[in-house]
Amino acid sequence: MKLNLTTGIIPSLNVSAGLLGFFFVKSWTKFLEKTGWLKVPFTRQENTVIQTCVVASSGISFSGFGSYLFGMSEVVAQQTGFNNAQNVKNPQIGWMIGFLFVVSFIGLLSAVPLRKIMIIDFKLTYPSGTATAHLINSFHTPDGAKLAKKQVRTLGKFFTFSFLWGFFQWFYTSGNGCGFSSFPTFGLQAYNNSFYFDFSSTYVGVGMICPHIINVSVLLGSIISWGIMWPLIGAKAGNWYPAGLAPGSLNGLQGYKVFISIAMILGDGLYNFMKVLSRTIIGISQEIRDKRKAVIPVVDGDLPEKTFPSYDDEQRTKLFLKDQIPIWFALGGYVTIAIISTITVPKFFPSFIWYYILVIYIVAPILAFCNAYGCGLTDWSLASTYGKLAIFTIGAWAASSGGGVLAGLAACGVMMNIVSTASDLSQDFKSGYLTLASPRSMFISQVIGTAMGCVISPCVFWIFYKAFPDLGIAGSQYPAPYATVFRSMAMLGIEGFSALPSHCLELCFGFFVAAIIINAIKDIVGKMWAQYIPVPMAMAIPFYIGSYFTVDMCVGSLILFVWQKVNKAKADAFGPAVASGLICGDGIWTLPSSILALAKVTPPICMKFLSSADNIRVDNFLS
Repeated sequence: MKLNLTTGIIPSLNVSAGLLGFFFVKSWTKFLEKTGWLKVPFTRQENTVIQTCVVASSGISFSGFGSYLFGMSEVVAQQTGFNNAQNVKNPQIGWMIGFLFVVSFIGLLSAVPLRKIMIIDFKLTYPSGTATAHLINSFHTPDGAKLAKKQVRTLGKFFTFSFLWGFFQWFYTSGNGCGFSSFPTFGLQAYNNSFYFDFSSTYVGVGMICPHIINVSVLLGSIISWGIMWPLIGAKAGNWYPAGLAPGSLNGLQGYKVFISIAMILGDGLYNFMKVLSRTIIGISQEIRDKRKAVIPVVDGDLPEKTFPSYDDEQRTKLFLKDQIPIWFALGGYVTIAIISTITVPKFFPSFIWYYILVIYIVAPILAFCNAYGCGLTDWSLASTYGKLAIFTIGAWAASSGGGVLAGLAACGVMMNIVSTASDLSQDFKSGYLTLASPRSMFISQVIGTAMGCVISPCVFWIFYKAFPDLGIAGSQYPAPYATVFRSMAMLGIEGFSALPSHCLELCFGFFVAAIIINAIKDIVGKMWAQYIPVPMAMAIPFYIGSYFTVDMCVGSLILFVWQKVNKAKADAFGPAVASGLICGDGIWTLPSSILALAKVTPPICMKFLSSADNIRVDNFLS
């Protein structure tokens, strides 16, 4: 949730969940074995089920709270527009839990009929699911168990350090712009353009998990935007846009920041959508063609060489097909939940009329299949792209009756939940297939994890919402950047290009095309050179929220790079554990700091940095 409300960059936490699941349950079962109360061993299936449940639960936290859900609030509306009763819905625990419960489970049911097609028939790789399965399999060997203990010990050390570092920093943050997070590392001028190291162990950890090219991409995006473009466009105040506007007005510099980043995100999303869709169509047609060839009679000389599956594959397939989830259950459940949702969701959002959601539920299974198949090929989930498609289509459809922004954002939530859950469950089915886990247990675990997330995530978000009054405001500790981006997309779908300030459309078009060209070049040059070409989606993130986190991420990337040069095996084994410890420790410190904020307990010190001229003025004033 903290990552979601700060940068929106969420690394995969599957490894951390699998590692911690192994450690905690292994420790518990060892204790029970010594007491003589337990004779059953801790297996790979249980490890896989725990990882599935935890990831499903935490997945709810970044599925919408930093984007479409918070984008409905008055805080974000005041910064973007359409600030009227029809287009604003402030967060409340009750309606958030209710909304998540009626839209989060239907995606699970849409994925059930696809599991045999994806895993057995098409033999899709699902790289993240495969990697998680291999990791869990390795834990349940003598050598793997020893390594896992060392990894957990490392994670614990850096978790403790990160938590204590967050606690130490808190004492110096009594006021705006105070503390280590406002340290002008490269000078005050660079600090004013958001270039500084903010001593955040979270972002350092994220930089260690994310690929090097992602970290370089966000740094390049920071230099292009905050180093070059925004100072130049800022000098055009009074010419391109009125001078003296409120800092958050989309008619001024803020508009260029938001809409240019949206243009890059849409360009990247459109390209990858078309790429994955074309691969999906080609892959399916190839499968159909191969099956047709298999039944055509051939002469003996044309018989292909037979390939026999290994014993392991035979056992995996046998178990995977033996433990069936009935198709009638999935289809019946889908229809039932769709009916309940169609009746219920318009109660939360009156402008989101019942036939809008009905259309989504008719189209969603097709898109869920495309997303699950594409994710199996490329490891890339395009859930946010499908969500943006729903924003534009439903928002424009509802615009004539008013409330188009709220309807578009609600449609985004429904669509994202269906297609993202379908691909996530397919990933987990692949993990379960490789670890010999029961598909039925995987499905039930996903259902339980989703139900937990529907309750836990709104409560965690509520802590942030109540503890930090400036949540969602640009430049604050928790700017929730994607909430502004998603709401601005909904506005764009309703108003059209008239919402853009002068010359913004030309710049948006240029960056939209540039994102497509960069992606095309990455695919043309091949894997060897593609790793050196930046990722447009990552470049777009700092355009709006600033550059401070990019420096931290690059520090994390540099630490890992040097570590890999010194000892690659150790870096590969312990790097994810160090990164997870840094992220989790700083993230957990947010909970006590939020409680202190709710209790009106303020830090005792404000550490602030001034120029020498300002310092003289302050001294003279005080004297």
